[in-house]
Amino acid sequence: MPPRYVKPYVKRNQNDAADTEAICEAVKRPNMRFVPIKTADQQSILMLHLTRILFIRQRTMTNNAVRAHLAEFGIVAGIGRNGLIELLNLHSQGRKT
Repeated sequence: MPPRYVKPYVKRNQNDAADTEAICEAVKRPNMRFVPIKTADQQSILMLHLTRILFIRQRTMTNNAVRAHLAEFGIVAGIGRNGLIELLNLHSQGRKT
């Protein structure tokens, strides 16, 4: 059951007993809608998406840290991943010659 359906039935302070009473009151209502329980497949897909978001956040943090450290030496890269890739390409081209 979504919390927003239970909230109007909470009469006093936020604690387990008050929440339980509000849930019991809300469940008795005939027009109450319930949230289905997630299957293991749905949970695994959610976990996959959250892990992907975490990796993207970590990649962004690493890219920003590299750009900041290079800026300390006066080497400035463009904003975003593309600017860093261009900088790395220039560096690798300089090593080949």
